[in-house]
Amino acid sequence: MSVKSLRVSVWRGAEAGSFESFDVPTQESQTVLDLVSWIQQNADPTLAYRYACRVGMCGSCAMMVNGVPRWTCRTHINKVVRDGTVEIAPLRNLPVIRDLVVDMDPFFDKWTAAGGVFSPTKSRNDAVEPILPETPERQKADAAIECINCAVCYAACDVVSANSDYLGPAALNRAWSLVNDIKDGALDARLSAVSGAGGCHNCHSQQGCVAHCPNELNPTASIAGLKRATVQAALRGKI
Repeated sequence: MSVKSLRVSVWRGAEAGSFESFDVPTQESQTVLDLVSWIQQNADPTLAYRYACRVGMCGSCAMMVNGVPRWTCRTHINKVVRDGTVEIAPLRNLPVIRDLVVDMDPFFDKWTAAGGVFSPTKSRNDAVEPILPETPERQKADAAIECINCAVCYAACDVVSANSDYLGPAALNRAWSLVNDIKDGALDARLSAVSGAGGCHNCHSQQGCVAHCPNELNPTASIAGLKRATVQAALRGKI
């Protein structure tokens, strides 16, 4: 990048906060998280934000960058700078605690409400049951299991914005992975959970979750699978 510094606007305060601007020097291979860290370390030590691994493994550094949800540790400034400026805000669709830190409780509450917890059918004393990777169920589950709960898809989802009861892409994607796990024993209960108010049938298939998922998952496809499975279960009188 040819410019020596960037004008970085960062959200300050809680829900009723505002943007504050800082001049941040540029460096080679600089990420958006680097910008935030420089501000906290050199300009304002009171700036609140989250990060952990810095290599795209934990997802805790997710923020809105120029209005788009991203992992800031994996987003190089060359991809997002507009006329020498960058705007950084907390994730959309979640309560703001302070500055760039959001309250993740609603996100994980919905993950639980969607039946996102594995329900075992055997104990540790039973023999390990082999699962063939080529089975259709295993392939469907494998396609959904790389979610790390960063909430980027949740922030990208317009249905979540319009309907606070909607469970969201990550929770429903997790439910779909367990629906296809033959070791799980809560199929009917899970399908009942995701078919109710705020469940999978609220999805409009706009695919914002697909467009922005850093791990290139397809929650829309998972939700479509849940729609089919819940209808079939209802026809069978299971839910």
